[in-house]
Amino acid sequence: MSGVRVLTLPGWQGSGPGHWQSRWEALHGHLRVEQHDWLRPLRGDWTARLEDVVLAQGEGAPVLLAAHSLGCLLAAWWAAHSRHAHRVAGALLVAPPDIERDDIRQALPSWAPPARQRLPFASVLVASSDDPYGSLPSARRLAAGWGAVFHPLGARGHVNADSGLGDWPEGHRLLLDLIGSPS
Repeated sequence: MSGVRVLTLPGWQGSGPGHWQSRWEALHGHLRVEQHDWLRPLRGDWTARLEDVVLAQGEGAPVLLAAHSLGCLLAAWWAAHSRHAHRVAGALLVAPPDIERDDIRQALPSWAPPARQRLPFASVLVASSDDPYGSLPSARRLAAGWGAVFHPLGARGHVNADSGLGDWPEGHRLLLDLIGSPS
């Protein structure tokens, strides 16, 4: 994976030490896109921060995004509005929430509606059949709109630390396989 930079995009409230994103950062040296406010996420602020971090990676090495939950919606929104989306080679989009569901929209009002355009880079969307924040039909619709390969994971909850994935090597392989994938 020489020369590839992986940016992790946690969701609302960040990712704790047992989360696969945190474990990948420790194991593989991936870089977390730190947000200034994990508890009150504003789409514009989070998008500006992602833009800054992508630009800081320079032009040379390809960038991969490893997004979880609200981080998936961030990746899609950023790609729809950035002039620098060409710097991203691919994105692993895991457990996107159904932001248009009433309870979630009320908790995160600045995030609806989600961007629905085809992503300008290769992507895989991983979803669980029993995610309390997003249904499989909602995840399938997002995958179709984004042009992402849909990868059902079975019953793994919100695909977080509570899902028992540990270092989740299968997910990391899905991410790395995006290098060289057609968009």
